[in-house]
Amino acid sequence: MDILISGSHGLIGSALASLLAGRGHRIVRLVRPGPASGPQEVGWDPAAGTIDGRTLEGVDAAIHLAGESVARGRWTAAKKARIRESRVESTRLLARTLAGLTRRPQVLICASAVEYYGHRGDEILVEESAPGQGFLAGVCVAWEAAAEAARQAGIRVVHLRTGLVLTPTGGALAQLLPLFRLGLGGRFGSGRQWMSWITLDDEVEAIAHTLGRNTLQGPVNLVSPHPVTNQEFTNALARVLRRPAVLALPGAALRAVIGEAAGELVGSQRAHPARLLAEGYTFRHPELGAGLRHLLVSRSARSASA
Repeated sequence: MDILISGSHGLIGSALASLLAGRGHRIVRLVRPGPASGPQEVGWDPAAGTIDGRTLEGVDAAIHLAGESVARGRWTAAKKARIRESRVESTRLLARTLAGLTRRPQVLICASAVEYYGHRGDEILVEESAPGQGFLAGVCVAWEAAAEAARQAGIRVVHLRTGLVLTPTGGALAQLLPLFRLGLGGRFGSGRQWMSWITLDDEVEAIAHTLGRNTLQGPVNLVSPHPVTNQEFTNALARVLRRPAVLALPGAALRAVIGEAAGELVGSQRAHPARLLAEGYTFRHPELGAGLRHLLVSRSARSASA
């Protein structure tokens, strides 16, 4: 297949591109800003609403992962605008462009997030659950709606409601590791909030699985079937690293340091991957402890022996 990927140089996109290329697919990278720098790159500028649609004729699938980082920087008004616009406007531009092609792709797979559900305490959240309240929930609702043009054109559209992606090479886990290795790790807030997580290996394998399931459309929760509370996550990471983790960061202290974004660290989404399991996906790392050992112990051992 010829597969178009935006965000192909990001944490998830680079791993996904490598996986799919290794399986014989041709990867076309949607890049910005400016013109493409290689034969398998297509230039676009979502802020300006421009894309070279002619070069997309005949691609079999499109996977849209690009967007402003949520984790980096305080949520100023300008930052929040970039978070929303980078997702909503880029998705709208891509969906309209694909819908207007003579030879449209079979599927458009778009990133989304479990923050769609807002902060829901202990409620088990499946794909049919209603959207929640709050800034990121609103972003996710608009983000998913922005793909409507592709859906109306008969393209199968999938929304990847991804949880916390675990890998030592980037993201939240990479930021936590230095503190935990020094014995300075601890829970956030009460520690009772639920964390829906997935290893990077399962994230990209699940996307590849979704790519090949023609009956799968709409929202798909990309999370382990076994979410954990923040306290359980803290304890599991400390055990794998063989370090204590007795500290706690109160919600008020988090808000003082990082502002409004602290709400996402003490919020709770207990998501369940109902559709992914129904479509036959088998998780490589369904349990947190085994997943962390694979990421932090087995991988280190393999690197040391290489």
